Amino acid sequence: MIALLLGILLVLFAVYSVLPFPWALNWWNNVLEFVKGGVPIFALFIGAISFFVGIADIKDKIEAKNEELEDETEDKSAEEKPDA
Repeated sequence: MIALLLGILLVLFAVYSVLPFPWALNWWNNVLEFVKGGVPIFALFIGAISFFVGIADIKDKIEAKNEELEDETEDKSAEEKPDA
């Protein structure tokens, strides 16, 4: 219950702080500057994560291909051995 009230209070404060009325804080321009500065950093962060996920995906594909080759060679060697 306290978390819900705190959440509502913070949302109301955020709305109050960006309203363009004289009785409000009128921080809209500051918020826009913050967003403009944060977008390149956010893009860099997402790009780095995507890069590392792509590398991990390539490694997984190579590993799966190697396992397939190992399974094929094991099957062939098992077929070549005569049963006693």
